[in-house]
Amino acid sequence: MDISHKKRTLLKVILLGDSGVGKTSLMNQYVYRKFSQHYKATIGADFVTKELQVDDKLVTLQIWDTAGQERFNSLGAAFYRGADCCVLVYDVNAHKTFDTLNNWHDEFIKQVLYLICFGVWPQADLNDHEAFPFVLLGNKVDVDGGNSRKVTEKKAREWCASRGNLPYFETSAKEGYNVDEAFLNVAKIASENEHTQDIYFPGISETVSEAEQRGGCAC
Repeated sequence: MDISHKKRTLLKVILLGDSGVGKTSLMNQYVYRKFSQHYKATIGADFVTKELQVDDKLVTLQIWDTAGQERFNSLGAAFYRGADCCVLVYDVNAHKTFDTLNNWHDEFIKQVLYLICFGVWPQADLNDHEAFPFVLLGNKVDVDGGNSRKVTEKKAREWCASRGNLPYFETSAKEGYNVDEAFLNVAKIASENEHTQDIYFPGISETVSEAEQRGGCAC
């Protein structure tokens, strides 16, 4: 069968990280080949899609961009449901954005556990939730020719090793450096973890389930 006639697979990818690390810039560079110095801060969440071929599969990568706030979990569990990969982003020139990676990583895992608890995580038999696929991007390597850098590649790779050998890419959303390579890797990892689902564009206001509305959890 010609690949154009095969059913497309939706891969949902979540971008997480502090405000100003370049999540929106990375997304727009990858999808639209555009960069701006004047993006407004993301409010809530937004997504874009890009079709690409991963091995012999035609996939639709649905990339969710979030506000870089510690209260991101207030967006609602519908935002996380069905995610196939989580991309953590930090700015190599701002150590604080690296220091908060543990918070972003652990909070996402907490949300996965919450959804499993209510039985609405598509991969409900996910026993080892800590095996959920993450990718780390160290962005803005172009700034000041690298002279302003605060987080070394060695330190970033040590963090990835401590979290189960996460894939790591250094990128420049402005220059487009390593952006395609990073997201192709994300797509491959997401494809390996994909959930059985139709192409679907959920709304942020969507509720998790009637069980959640009633409150309580049987876990």
